[in-house]
Amino acid sequence: MKPLSRKKFEKHYAPMEEELVAMARWAAKTGARVLVLFEGRDTAGKGGAIQALARPLNPRQCRVVALSKPSERERSEWYFQRYVPHLPAAGEIVLFDRSWYNRAGVEKVMGFASEAQVEAFLEQAPVFERQLINDGILLFKYWLTTDQSRQEERFAERLEDPLKRWKLSPVDLAARAKYADYTAAREAMLRATHNPHAPWTLVDFNDQRRGRLTVIRDLLDRLPDTRVDPEEIEWATLGHDPLAESYGVLQPIEPFRGKAARP
Repeated sequence: MKPLSRKKFEKHYAPMEEELVAMARWAAKTGARVLVLFEGRDTAGKGGAIQALARPLNPRQCRVVALSKPSERERSEWYFQRYVPHLPAAGEIVLFDRSWYNRAGVEKVMGFASEAQVEAFLEQAPVFERQLINDGILLFKYWLTTDQSRQEERFAERLEDPLKRWKLSPVDLAARAKYADYTAAREAMLRATHNPHAPWTLVDFNDQRRGRLTVIRDLLDRLPDTRVDPEEIEWATLGHDPLAESYGVLQPIEPFRGKAARP
């Protein structure tokens, strides 16, 4: 299938933006708590999918959580403990860029967690998620899939692009030789944690733009009826001619005029 162009992506995305804003208005009105987990291989496109979903939303209502590696203290805590403070409150939408499923993926494959720790996690995760759902949280779990050839292309792009180089880590480089190991770890995770109350949804992200549209469409379709009419606002005239901006203590810098870069 031919990759989706940016122009076509924006054409399909524009009406979804309105639906996302309506979804956020519904969540604020009803006090719904929406939690979306994004998992997948390195370079799959988690960040881009999250940005597309969050782009039209108020950042005070829609939060992105991307935790760094745990501290010494956090490594001694109950495994799920560091994630609990980031769960959504009433009216909030929280998007996890990787989540507690790190334990079943990168921690398992790269040897950061023992087999006993991984087994305990696979037993506890469904119970933990059942508690979240029983308390009223709307939980959605997405795994973004990509072939190794596409992954290699994206790794190379990050290596060559100075604006994307920061995305490459030593773990990413070491993971290149473990593609099959990550597949086996994912399948074990799915067998243990894919269930009726908290199912996984796998999305093809070999074409990232098409994948973003697929995720957003699926999420919107699975939410309850989110039609809430916006509140009416009475817009009064100023009563005088609009005022020009004025400056006292400091003047704004001159507008950029496309000057050549310094040598």
